[in-house]
Amino acid sequence: MAGLAGLAVKAGSRPPWLGLGAAVWVQASAGTSSAFALYSHALKVALGADQSQIALLGVACNVGDSLGLLPGVVCNKLHPALLLLVAAASGFLGYGATWLAVSGIVPALPYWLIWIALCVASNSGAWMSTAVLVTNMRNFPLSRGAVAGILKGYSGLSAAVYTAIYTGALHGSAANLLLFLTLGVATVCLLAMYFVRPCEPSLVENSSERVHFLFMQISSALLGVYLVAATTLDHFVTIAPAFNYSLLAIMVILILSPIAIPVKMTLFRTNRRKGSSAADNDHTEPFILPSSTEPNLGNIEDEDPADIDVLLAEGEGAVKQKRKKPRRGEDFRFREALLKADFWLLFGVFFIGVGSGATVLNNLAQIGIAAGSADTTIAVSLFSLGNFFGRLGGGAVSDYLVRSRTIPRTVLIIGTQLVMIINYLVFALGLYATPYISVGILGICYGVHFSVMVSTSSELFGLKKFGKIYNFILLANPLGALVFSSLAGYIYDLEAAKQHSAGAVGGSENVTVCYGPSCFRLTFCVLSGMACLGTLLGVVLTVRIRPVYQKLYGGGQPRSSGH
Repeated sequence: MAGLAGLAVKAGSRPPWLGLGAAVWVQASAGTSSAFALYSHALKVALGADQSQIALLGVACNVGDSLGLLPGVVCNKLHPALLLLVAAASGFLGYGATWLAVSGIVPALPYWLIWIALCVASNSGAWMSTAVLVTNMRNFPLSRGAVAGILKGYSGLSAAVYTAIYTGALHGSAANLLLFLTLGVATVCLLAMYFVRPCEPSLVENSSERVHFLFMQISSALLGVYLVAATTLDHFVTIAPAFNYSLLAIMVILILSPIAIPVKMTLFRTNRRKGSSAADNDHTEPFILPSSTEPNLGNIEDEDPADIDVLLAEGEGAVKQKRKKPRRGEDFRFREALLKADFWLLFGVFFIGVGSGATVLNNLAQIGIAAGSADTTIAVSLFSLGNFFGRLGGGAVSDYLVRSRTIPRTVLIIGTQLVMIINYLVFALGLYATPYISVGILGICYGVHFSVMVSTSSELFGLKKFGKIYNFILLANPLGALVFSSLAGYIYDLEAAKQHSAGAVGGSENVTVCYGPSCFRLTFCVLSGMACLGTLLGVVLTVRIRPVYQKLYGGGQPRSSGH
């Protein structure tokens, strides 16, 4: 122990930044479930399915992407590289089976097998996100909001990345996209296994660390804007193949840009000692902090003799010491968190906000067709861009609120739920521009929920069992998508059958299509009502946890939770 106590940890050392740079690549590849709209129509044709069945396939993607309890449990016991290895295998097998079905290489596969395949395939995202998110939040414990915002932001950009590849390199082929997902996800995971690893955390904030996070935020924002611009350009202008590949090369460079931080720190190590910031950059702290009980030993004479007898009995084993129940803001066990009302309020808000957003994303192709826009690539890119800015901005803005005003991060969720109330009513109008304007706004609201949930759950219930708690709350995503998507598919099929029986529209390739705002109007009205409920739950949660943030960031003492 004496040797360990003498070790020193340098703040901002290169290994954590190298791992964070590799994590960006992993997260940019992890959001494969959000690309479902790009190949959902091809699946519908290949399987001869109706909209209710396609909606459930979208739910399968949400289920797999959010089924992270197992990686949440094992992330404390296994190296992140092993989690990435599992992600590579599940992506390869799941998307490989789906590719076989769409490409027609094998005879028609049964619907239930495709559902399982998509669930397994998208589950790779849960393993990838858990590996990099838990590892990097522990590597940067003082910058949880920034780390969560950046990593979840890149995950939100996945749909835009895959859309750019889909339109630029794969020429709009759903079969080729599924083949790319089969090989690409596995390749990224295998390459990142060496770099994503636990490191000695940076325990002191300094100016260089803030600059590095700002650089990553700016570069990711540039990537998001660039992806939407490139997709829009490809939609309206015929681009030569060579130029298309040049655009994709620029995209790769922008995704690689965070690696510039550890490269800079390696090349300019000697310069870090120069100037007035030398003390800041070379600040070290002991690997094991001195025991906080030592200063209190002198006060033992002031203790009640009966209390001293109990302490001595506990030390000798005569009395079994009971574990003190944690208070909000301390480390909780998983089952202890389940007993807290705040946990279920956060779960409910996430269920409504993300479940409804996933429903729109899964049905985006059919929403566009109903509104008169057959090509949904721009809408998917806009949702992805909004999702990215919501995740990135949610982390940065919530960090500002808690540090400067001690306002709970969940205030942002209240604001986004209010926006979603109006936005879903605009969706219900079924206007032609809806897939382009309202989808982008919805993407922002969707992304804010992710970054706020990640940081809030870690602050309320600690980092010790964060993997389990975070992944359990993620289950609200597929549960919400299942409920709302089932409703959307049922209403769509009823309206399509009504139009078909009246002879108003026809179908192609044995698939009945619905046109007009009536296809999803009732669904969006229900979603707007649910957003009202989500706003109410968000207000209750924010009022309850305000004392916790006053303790964590303002020095105040939280009131007893009383539950």
